[in-house]
Amino acid sequence: MPALSSRAHIMPPSPIRKLVPYAEEAKRRGVKIYHLNIGQPDIPTPKVMMDAFRNHDVSVLAYGHSGGLWEYREGLAKYYQDNGIHVTREQVLVTTAGSEAIIFAMLACLDPGDEVLIPEPFYTNYNGFAVEAGVKVVPITCSPESGFALPDDAEIKSRITPRTRAIMICNPNNPTGYVYTREEMERLRKIVLDHDLFFISDEVYREFVYDGKQHVSVLHLDGLDERAIIVDSISKRYSACGARIGCIVTRNSEILDTALRFGQARLCPPTMEQIAGIAALETPQSYFDEVMADYLERRDTVFEALSGIPGVSGLKPSGAFYTVVKLPVDDADRFCTWMLSEFHDNQESVMMAPASGFYATPGLGIDEVRIAFVLNSKEMARAMEILAKGLAAYPGRK
Repeated sequence: MPALSSRAHIMPPSPIRKLVPYAEEAKRRGVKIYHLNIGQPDIPTPKVMMDAFRNHDVSVLAYGHSGGLWEYREGLAKYYQDNGIHVTREQVLVTTAGSEAIIFAMLACLDPGDEVLIPEPFYTNYNGFAVEAGVKVVPITCSPESGFALPDDAEIKSRITPRTRAIMICNPNNPTGYVYTREEMERLRKIVLDHDLFFISDEVYREFVYDGKQHVSVLHLDGLDERAIIVDSISKRYSACGARIGCIVTRNSEILDTALRFGQARLCPPTMEQIAGIAALETPQSYFDEVMADYLERRDTVFEALSGIPGVSGLKPSGAFYTVVKLPVDDADRFCTWMLSEFHDNQESVMMAPASGFYATPGLGIDEVRIAFVLNSKEMARAMEILAKGLAAYPGRK
């Protein structure tokens, strides 16, 4: 048979999903699996959004505008304005999930062979999107010893080459939960201006910021109108991961025009999900207050439990609902597989994401996992109990 493309051979598997066959086999054996590997919260989707799916007068599910329904873009513009991001509906383009928004942003701003700087650890699928776009990810390593803060400017600038076209961040960060400070954002702003780069900011977790921290958007920064791009999604904000609606927000008309042409090639984003998205914009603040309190409780439950497990260390996140945890194991990938295939406690086990897949630098994250605190506090506490027992029994424990 003909050989597959080089892209096919270098496309990485997702560390979030690659152990799914082991989890499925464990379930066939009657083992209950606590899924801490994926950012799928058990938080109910807002009632106003679900009601829009159930109660509508749509008789023909027709194509929509390639850039998204205008009434939805109008609503999104108001949402951003309420968050101090002053854009018009013409500066918002709806995508098929945040994933497409990232791909469109990369395709619009970078040519094959160009480079994008990304602080690591980073959302693992950036690697996959970069492969699709023919783009090289150049990591800026952020260490747990510094709390995953950005390194100094000299370290960041040392990664810039003639092929560097953009800096991309996730703020708050997935997988670390780190929230970039105003000072860090201003530092990146200056580097972007000094080196003639684009600044792409994944702001999916904007609402989830704790401990009195403040989220600073790339579009809160001055002087970046032609360079700044927000990529966003409804998945986490409304606990609607299956709805697959995202957007690009930028004041750069050329990027918007380019993204629209990409959008025309796939015709339009899903119509029903946009109708539900319009309704979701009416979600009351009380919903978000309750969700925030719930996530804080889950986070604190996890860290109270982790503090009692010998050899485990991790930083309590100030945003999102993830944490990267260092384990006393020889290899986190092997350990996570073993937890699913060989270990259970009273027919229960835990699925986590090996953290090496969240790094671009070889050798980093080998003994780390990402834990998503997406289950209720009682289940998170039980999952941590199982993790502790699994670590005690693991033959490759350090």
